[in-house]
Amino acid sequence: MHLALLAVGRNVMPLAWWTPISKDPFRLLIAMDRQNYSLELLREHGEAALHFMPWPDRKRVVRAGYQTGKETNKAQALGFRLMPAAKLAKTRLIEGALSVYELVVAQELAGISGDHVPFVMDVVHVHTQERPGSAEPILFLGYRDFATLGDRFRFKP
Repeated sequence: MHLALLAVGRNVMPLAWWTPISKDPFRLLIAMDRQNYSLELLREHGEAALHFMPWPDRKRVVRAGYQTGKETNKAQALGFRLMPAAKLAKTRLIEGALSVYELVVAQELAGISGDHVPFVMDVVHVHTQERPGSAEPILFLGYRDFATLGDRFRFKP
């Protein structure tokens, strides 16, 4: 799965459970663990930004999943610089992302899954710095294993 970094309000978290579900309107489906602090924030703010970070940022992206945003400013602690979004009111964007989807909640799909909550998200703005296919994506293989095209990495907390 292509690992992304989701920003919601002031919090960031790695997210691999996302997929496009519509081209017109442009929509994604994301699924978030019920115990995640970002779930609270997503319900409160109704918006998020999905960042596709370069392979050299893989350790910071993964480490964002090993801290809680309730007690720390993860973006600051991990050295991510924030900038204003084009269309989002409460969520800031992470500088240096290869591409970013600014998202607003179209619908929470309550009651259809167990440990994760799915959301239909409308893409309201797209930022891109790289031509598709020219960057090395962070791919989540499962557990603590990650790869990119031609390279592998095992995270050790």
